[in-house]
Amino acid sequence: MSDQRAFFEMPLPLFEADEAVPEPLPKGRVPSYISSHRKRLRQRFLEGGADALPDYELLELLLFRAIPRQDVKPLAHLLLETFGDYNRVLSAPATRLVEVKGVGEAVIAELKIVEASAHRLARSRVMQRQVLSSWEALVDYCHTTMAHRETEQFRVLFLDSKNVLIADEEQARGTVDHVPVYPREVVKRALEINASALILVHNHPSGDPTPSSSDITMTQQVQQAAEVMGIALHDHLIVGKSREMSFRSEGYL
Repeated sequence: MSDQRAFFEMPLPLFEADEAVPEPLPKGRVPSYISSHRKRLRQRFLEGGADALPDYELLELLLFRAIPRQDVKPLAHLLLETFGDYNRVLSAPATRLVEVKGVGEAVIAELKIVEASAHRLARSRVMQRQVLSSWEALVDYCHTTMAHRETEQFRVLFLDSKNVLIADEEQARGTVDHVPVYPREVVKRALEINASALILVHNHPSGDPTPSSSDITMTQQVQQAAEVMGIALHDHLIVGKSREMSFRSEGYL
């Protein structure tokens, strides 16, 4: 990249006042133009919310605490250029983030705290709720947690006899285009937690949720194994970058 400015991090305690100063830095006080910019950006966010800010400025707000004494705008742009968009920056693995010049533990911590918070909020809207009455929230949750992953992940949503979501568990992680799934293990786990029905979910890092032949075969195998034990397979969702595909809606189940 053409911008070679260095960024220096000073990890901050999570619960101290914003912009706390752990120790004076050699460069002295924060330049007034940086301080003014941060103040204006925070005010715009408080008055207009996230919609009032482009992605790079929203990312700047996250970087302020991690890098309290430097202009973080170049790093915000660099992260977006590297990973493609705001969501992919948040969901990027720590091993990839640390490869970006200027990113260290403090930046990674801030990004992962926000990512975890988004996942937890979305999850709270679907757990212990009747799936049919909260289907849109369920799809939103799956999209939030899986749409921007760089490798495939296979999850199973376990439902009770009233179709209330009682568990959401990751069963396997794979590569960019494959994830191993073992139907017997899926059914075994369902029996362990006394689930009456299942919803399978996995993502396609390519962004296209169209099912492959192996996706279809695997779904049929899980359905057959589940039916033997009196467990229903309600659906299989494939999560793409901007949309999801339902096996039930498309006639595969």
